[in-house]
Amino acid sequence: MKKSLLTALLALLACNGKPAATDVEHAPDGEVWLSEAQVKASQVVLSVARASTVPETVRLAGHVTFDDLRVTHVFSPVTGRVVKIFANPGDTVAKGAPLAEIDSPDVGNAMSDLLKAQADAEAAQRELERQKELYEVHAAPRKDLEAASDSAARATAELERTRQKMRLLHVGESGPVTQTFTLRAPLAGQVVSRGLSPGMEVQGQYTGGNQAELFTIGDLDQVWVVAEVHEMDVGKVKLEQPVSAAFVAYPDRPFPGTVGWMSEVLDPATHTSRVRVALDNKDKLLRPEMYATLTVTVDQRPSVAVKRSALIRLGDVMVVYLSRGARPDGRLRFERRRVTVPTELPADGLVPVLAGIEPGDIVVEDGAILLSEG
Repeated sequence: MKKSLLTALLALLACNGKPAATDVEHAPDGEVWLSEAQVKASQVVLSVARASTVPETVRLAGHVTFDDLRVTHVFSPVTGRVVKIFANPGDTVAKGAPLAEIDSPDVGNAMSDLLKAQADAEAAQRELERQKELYEVHAAPRKDLEAASDSAARATAELERTRQKMRLLHVGESGPVTQTFTLRAPLAGQVVSRGLSPGMEVQGQYTGGNQAELFTIGDLDQVWVVAEVHEMDVGKVKLEQPVSAAFVAYPDRPFPGTVGWMSEVLDPATHTSRVRVALDNKDKLLRPEMYATLTVTVDQRPSVAVKRSALIRLGDVMVVYLSRGARPDGRLRFERRRVTVPTELPADGLVPVLAGIEPGDIVVEDGAILLSEG
């Protein structure tokens, strides 16, 4: 179709063209007149502008991060010294798998408190039973029974407190008193980072001070891309809109997703709103902190569309060249036409033209840059 249009115009010149006058007439501003030889040399390709449904998109800059529900930051609940390390960065661990072993007096104290509380609770319960029997045969006053009941209640509460502390420290209630604490993985995933070494002193979460993160464990089968939407585009981007994510590391592979979340407030410093897109990452290609470019399809509307190569930027305006047929002297006439297009333009493919041309206009699809230099 494109070659036939140009062929027809050249055939028209061959049949009806007239030799140029001695005084060659020059094209007015906004037009270019070319001879048949010049058109061939410029490799001009024509196409007919047609109405088409072209997606309107918004491009966002973002970065890869963990899915918050698939990552955990591991701290030590006890203060002590690292004795052994069982997991290294890159290892895949199951939930409950040992990560490190720590010598900690906190564990010994907690286990000792538990054993003491168990003994006190048993003694208090025996005394309560004895006082009940004495009271029933009128061999002891009621106040002794009440005192024994109060003591048993306090001993039971202390026993429960020590048990809860043991659960908080993730230490079992059975076995001999020991100072060895095994730090375990709270969920299954990959060890992304490790922040401890043998012999290192670590601070417990429940003893105050500054706690260091010892391990980061994450499941990278799904990751998030967090991006910023400028205030001017906030009204366009909505939940569930399709998104294509591009990464410098994989220039020829788009990663599809949808807008899963959008902040209801703007950042006061940048006046942008955050959006989040979940991406499938079962092949582990995407890594946290990778830069990403998101192309969000915000609308599908009918429009006149032209190839990206047909658009020429002249200063602050965008123009196309339209074929206006042949002149009496045999030269082909091309008119420069200012057009309105979206702010964000793709590198190639079709571009919607919002104003400036109509369906049926014959547009210079390739070679327009040479016409602009003519």
